[in-house]
Amino acid sequence: MNIVVAIKHIPSIADDLPVKGNNVDFDSVDFVLNEWDEHSIEQAVLIKEAVGGTVTVVGVDLIGELDNALHLALAKGADKVVKITADDPAADSHMQAKWLAEAIKGMSPDMVFAGVQASNDIDGQIGPMIAAYLDMPYIGGTSAIEVSGNTATVSKEFPGGVGMKYAVTLPFVAGVQSAPKPPRYAPVSKVRQMAQTATVEKVAPSGEASSGLAFKKMAPPVVTGHAEMIEGSPKEVAAKIVELLKSRGLA
Repeated sequence: MNIVVAIKHIPSIADDLPVKGNNVDFDSVDFVLNEWDEHSIEQAVLIKEAVGGTVTVVGVDLIGELDNALHLALAKGADKVVKITADDPAADSHMQAKWLAEAIKGMSPDMVFAGVQASNDIDGQIGPMIAAYLDMPYIGGTSAIEVSGNTATVSKEFPGGVGMKYAVTLPFVAGVQSAPKPPRYAPVSKVRQMAQTATVEKVAPSGEASSGLAFKKMAPPVVTGHAEMIEGSPKEVAAKIVELLKSRGLA
C-alpha cells in the first residue's frame, strides 16, 4: 500500500501575526505543522500498521524551515519525506496544490491524504485541488479509513452526531478531519535522531502555478468596544452595576 500525505507548513496562530504590506510578516513568525495534517499522518501510519505499505510525506517548503515538520513526520512513523523547495511564503493554496500534485503524480499512490483544512486560512482547498490535478475521486471530512484489497471503507461524521460509511475504490484523495486515534507523540530525542540520520529528498516546483487569490489588504480588526472590569467588595460592585444600569436607562 503506497500512501502519500501532503502537509502544509503554516504560521503559528499562537503568535500575534505582524503585518507587512498586504500579508503576514513571515520573517517574524514561527512556522508549525498544520494540526489536521498531523491527523493525516496518524491515519496513514495506522493503515500501514494494519495492512503494510509505505508512507511518504511531502510538503512545500515556504521559508526554508520545513525540515522540522518532516523530521517530526518520520518520528511519527513515515518512511520517506519529500520537500518541494518553493521558498515563497506567500504561495497560496492554488499554487501549493499544483506543486504538490506534480510531485505526487510520479509516486503512483494508492491513497493521498491531506488535512481537511489548515488553521491559517480554513479554506479546505488543498485536498480537492490535488484530487482534481491527479484526476482522482475526493472524499473530505473523514474520521476513519480502513483498507481491504482495492477498496477503502471511509467514515465521516455529520452534524447531529450522524455517521456514515462509504466504500471508495483506490486510488483516491481524502481530506482528513481526524484519525481514529489521537496523533501519536514523538519524543524529542527521536525527532533529533531523524534530523541527524534521515534523508530529505528535495524537488523543485514543477508546472505552471498561478495564484487564484490576490491579497488586497491585511490589518488587525478594528476595536469597536471593550469590556470594563468592576472591582471592589461585593457591595461596591453591586452598587456600581446598579449605577451603570441606571445611566443606560436599563433600571
